[in-house]
Amino acid sequence: MNEGEAAPHEGPAADPGGDSDFLQLDLRDAPAGGKADWLARRLRQAVADGRLAVGSRLPPTRVLAAELRVSRGVVTEAYRRLAEEGHVQGRRRGGTVVVAAPAPALPARPPAAPSPARPAAPGALFAGAPDATVFDALRTAPARVDFTPGRPDLAAFPRAAWLRAERAVLAELSADNLGYGDPRGDARLRRAVAGWLARGRGIRVEPGEVLIVAGTAQALTLLHPVLRAEGVDRVAVEDPGSLGTRQHLANGGLATPPVPVDDAGVRVDALRATGARAVLLTPAHQFPTGVVTSGERRRALLGWAREGGLILEDDYDAEHRYDRPPVPALRALLADRVCYLGSVSKLLAPALRIGWMVPPPRHRDALTEAKRFTDLGNAVLPQLVLARLMESGVLERHLRLLRGRHRRRRDAMIAALAAHLPAAVVHGAAAGLHLTVTYTPEVPDTELAAAALARGVKCQPLSWHRQTAGRPGLVLGYAATPPGVIAEGVAALGETLRDLA
Repeated sequence: MNEGEAAPHEGPAADPGGDSDFLQLDLRDAPAGGKADWLARRLRQAVADGRLAVGSRLPPTRVLAAELRVSRGVVTEAYRRLAEEGHVQGRRRGGTVVVAAPAPALPARPPAAPSPARPAAPGALFAGAPDATVFDALRTAPARVDFTPGRPDLAAFPRAAWLRAERAVLAELSADNLGYGDPRGDARLRRAVAGWLARGRGIRVEPGEVLIVAGTAQALTLLHPVLRAEGVDRVAVEDPGSLGTRQHLANGGLATPPVPVDDAGVRVDALRATGARAVLLTPAHQFPTGVVTSGERRRALLGWAREGGLILEDDYDAEHRYDRPPVPALRALLADRVCYLGSVSKLLAPALRIGWMVPPPRHRDALTEAKRFTDLGNAVLPQLVLARLMESGVLERHLRLLRGRHRRRRDAMIAALAAHLPAAVVHGAAAGLHLTVTYTPEVPDTELAAAALARGVKCQPLSWHRQTAGRPGLVLGYAATPPGVIAEGVAALGETLRDLA
């Protein structure tokens, strides 16, 4: 048997099958033994050419199976394949809905010359040192394949669960709850976050110690005056390390001396040599290398902190792990010297702008005041909806779903890299939403990224995230891209590198 069909339908005397008004499907066009393949291909094409627009609802599997006179398993399998590719999503009573169109085919080669009406934007984007607008420019640059790191699978956002939680919150909300909220964040969300951190990150914290913020970016902005008031004018950062984080610190007037990262994490001897009294780290999954800070290095870091240092722990994607056991947060080991930062940007969506920080006790009041005078506190309604998702277990179930999907997409990228960039070295595969690759021959990574973007593939050069010289590489996000598109994009990267070598 094949594709869940009954054996009699495959023999020479099999019923030739039926047809359907839906997309004018005619089962007589399907090859014997490959009905699910045929149906998935027809649906995929209909999404690509616009006959099934984003938001369209597919027929129930039972209905379409009856019209085509096949087993329901054939239709279920076709729908499953499109869901795995990220094109459709099952929404229980809402049925199966189209959520994303396939990427158009990549051009074989970049155009010979830019159009006079459109300057060569890719080259300009990657020319010179990246400034504060570079991420905005890259975000809006057109591309058929987007490997931007840090993007979760936004098509998997649990819309139905969010709507149910929102209705429940509104049904029980009193009129008083519609007024100004607590600048620290709603008490219910702070309790929920405390429970989330205890279960998932090993951090035992009281709700009163949690401050709700509009993501890690705002947390850093709130920290600027608090650190300067303590006489801190430098925050050491990992090298390589996040360009965006470095830009936020610099915007607050803080210098960012680089500290090299090796296979065990940030080098504490080099940290001491900077003389900085604070350091920003991503110890659970270092960005962008993916290194997990070793036990010995963690002990050395905590020793440095006990001597008067402050660790800003950016736990940006620690929930997304695949091939390694969980690593406890540094905040769980030294509460008085670690300021913990987290958010739902990589777990649900950056658009929610909800995050949290757990500062050392001595900074709590000053940060609360900074939050009050910045925006009087986050919007209350989204906080209450998120709290309900955390309390009900929906968020943990969503995380389990994402781990499986992201693992398959990571595996697809690793396989594609092995096929099309066999000399590349892959870093950080055990967790997170991105891979970093270093490669030979050593073509400048900004040149490779510019040429790839001209060919329709968007990614970030590793050199953007360095302050000192190092091997060229690319930072490739995989979480938001279906496996087939990943393979196509990596193939284009391999061809681009060969053309430039």
